[in-house]
Amino acid sequence: MLAWWGLIEKDGPMKYNWEGYATLIQMVQMHGLKLHVVMPFHQRGRNVGDFCSIPLQPWVLEEISKNPDLVYTDKSGRRNPESFRERFRNYIEVEIQVGMGPCGELRYPSYPESNGTRRFSGIGEISAMKRYVKLVRYYRRFKHMLNHQSRRLTRGTSGPHDAGEYKNLPEDTEFFQERWNSIYKYGKFFMDWHSGKLLEQGHKLLASAKAIFQGTGAKLSGKVAGIYWHYNTRSNTAELTGGYYKFTTQ
Repeated sequence: MLAWWGLIEKDGPMKYNWEGYATLIQMVQMHGLKLHVVMPFHQRGRNVGDFCSIPLQPWVLEEISKNPDLVYTDKSGRRNPESFRERFRNYIEVEIQVGMGPCGELRYPSYPESNGTRRFSGIGEISAMKRYVKLVRYYRRFKHMLNHQSRRLTRGTSGPHDAGEYKNLPEDTEFFQERWNSIYKYGKFFMDWHSGKLLEQGHKLLASAKAIFQGTGAKLSGKVAGIYWHYNTRSNTAELTGGYYKFTTQ
């Protein structure tokens, strides 16, 4: 069962409506069945197989309009899911799956299906450029690791600007070719940071869920994406833009 944040907390922060779900859960219990609950915090309607639209709430969109950098961070993961635990305390038994990103998966939104931005098998785009990133601070702290030519410095303070677009192939980009050669240290530095922030978000979300559902007997789970295109390339580019960093020495 998908318990969509956009439906449950639609009318405002901390204003929950579980009534439709409660009826379904009671029916499941009456027939002696068990229910697997997935709690997605993303909007529905922009991915393959989405046959209905469940947008983010108006009050969430209003906050995003005030500060666009809220998008694609772990802001939605900080929502308060204790309401589910309290409402269905007597039903929680087996498993709670925590949505941690697009399609409920722990990844960056590197290949959105809407607006024709991507086609298979494009590499996707790095989406952490203008979010709450601390890359500049980290760069200045570790800049002795990098090539100090002006082009490298510009690139190093704000992320790679030559990593291609959604529809590109790896060979169309400079960054994913050079990452293994002249800017090896910068490529490794950026991808360490990029994937590290994704893992940090996953840890925070699951730690919060663990604290909430501890003692209920339910197991917690999450999803990772099967990003298989370009897997056999040297750079594994589609995985990298999604936040999955597999390096030959790691």
